[in-house]
Parts: sequence; C-alpha cells; structure tokens
Amino acid sequence: MDIAVIGSNNVDLISYIDRMPEDGETIEAPDFQLGSGGKGANQAMAARRLGSEVLMITRVGSDLFADNTIKNFEDNGFDTKYVLRTEGTSGVAPIFVDKESNNRIIIIKGANAELSPADIDDAAEDIAACKLIVLQLEIDIETVYYAIEFGTKHGIPVLLNPAPADPNLDLDRVKDCTYLMPNETELALLTGMPVESEEEIEAAARKLLDAGIKDVIVTLGSRGALWVNGEAAKRYQGEKVDAVDTTGAGDAFIGCFSHVLVQTGDIDTAITIANRYAADSVTRRGTQTSFATAEEFGLEI
Repeated sequence: MDIAVIGSNNVDLISYIDRMPEDGETIEAPDFQLGSGGKGANQAMAARRLGSEVLMITRVGSDLFADNTIKNFEDNGFDTKYVLRTEGTSGVAPIFVDKESNNRIIIIKGANAELSPADIDDAAEDIAACKLIVLQLEIDIETVYYAIEFGTKHGIPVLLNPAPADPNLDLDRVKDCTYLMPNETELALLTGMPVESEEEIEAAARKLLDAGIKDVIVTLGSRGALWVNGEAAKRYQGEKVDAVDTTGAGDAFIGCFSHVLVQTGDIDTAITIANRYAADSVTRRGTQTSFATAEEFGLEI
C-alpha cells in the first residue's frame, strides 16, 4: 500500500449561484449537484485516480449518504475495510459556488467526529505498511495527534493539511510532521502573522519551521505555491486556466503531491506536478468529479 489517508468524508451539496445571498435574503440557485467530498476522501481520491494504492480510514453514518460514500469508494477501487459505520448522520458539506467560481463551504462533521485513536490501532498493521500518512483537521484533533505519533513511531513520513484552520492547533504536537501544507489563510491563523505579501508568507512559514516541522508547503490557489525548509525557499508560479469551480483544488494538489512524492521521492517534482493538477481540476465542476486520471492528465511516472 502506498498512502494511508486517515480523515474525513462528506457528501457535497453544491449549489451553483449567480451571487452570494445577502443576510436574510433568499435567492434561487440555477443549478445543483450532489457529490462525494470531504478533505480526507478528496485527497485519497486524487491520489487513487493517479494510480496510488490508498488505504482510507474514515467513518460514515447510518444514513443513505453513507451508502453513497461507500459505493463511491468501491467504484474507484478502494478496499472499504476501514470505512466504518457509526450511528447517526454522515458528514455533510453544503457548498455555494458563484459565477466567478468563488466558493463558500459549511462543514457538518457528523460521523467524522467519531473517528478515534482506537480505529488507528485496529488498522495499525496495514497503516504501518504504507509509505506516507496524510491527515487533515475534519476529524477529532486527538485522533490527528495520535496518527502523527503513530507515524513517528513507525518511521512513516506524515503530511498534515491543517484545514479547516484551527488557531488552537498545538504546534508542539504536530512538530514531527514531515510536511505541513496550509493555504495562506490557514498559515495566518496558525502563526498569528500577516500573509499579504510573498515576504510575509515566507516569514510565517519559517515560524512553523522554527516549531520543528521539516518542510512547509503553502498553497496559494491561482498564484501557485511556496516551499520552505531549513535550506531555502522556492516559489512555484500558478498555472493560467479558465476556472469554472475552485472547490477541492487544494485537495487535488495534496492528493497529487502525495502520489508523486511516493512514486519519485522528489518534493520539487511533486509540487510542480501538483500545481498543474490542481489548476486542471478547477476547469471542471465538482470536487472528486473534477480530478483527472493519470491518463487524462498525461502523467507518466
């Protein structure tokens, strides 16, 4: 197995609107799409579409949304042994996308909040056989910390996407992550520093290096990415595309980065290709539905 993703899944309820409603206003949405999402599942799906063998550890509810999520995993070649059922609702994400492809998202964790350290222990043998652990913050924070400790104990690199942003994230408990991958908003909340200019973004990223993290990769949307470590900083320019829907672009980046990193061992190559893959994803609607396969993307590694 290549990658273990320990994280969330959601059902995306995507409304395509002409504009965002004002406070107290009701407007009509011209289009709607039901999709599979959640940061964990999205990142796992991007890596899987590109050819990685992905171990998904997650929890769904006892509702119809759970059946939809499990079928989606099965249809894409996942072993659903660790897609665990919990009484209650599955994770749900109402998403609003306007004509300029801007989006606003509400997350209801549901069963995702019940993913526990015990679930990691139950999957320990399979996780320990993976080459990379990928985490986000849509599950219980103690489970995230436990997964980082697991990776450290077993010598497995850990990638943490600190999203949704949590200003109370304990940097001392995530310092053993090999890769921390925030966007600029998350970077600002984690560090309490401004991120308006490239110089400010690099300074904030270096604060995370000071906390003990080896590599910080800041995703900057259409402006590309910044990679900072103890030796240097490298800027990656954004790809020029006609954006239709930016939902899930960050997850596309992380899933692709994870796949290429595991296949090549080269961070620079992984960022370069992930930058292009994320840009490609925004040219289509939806989250997972916008993620290209290796053949569609022209990836040969």
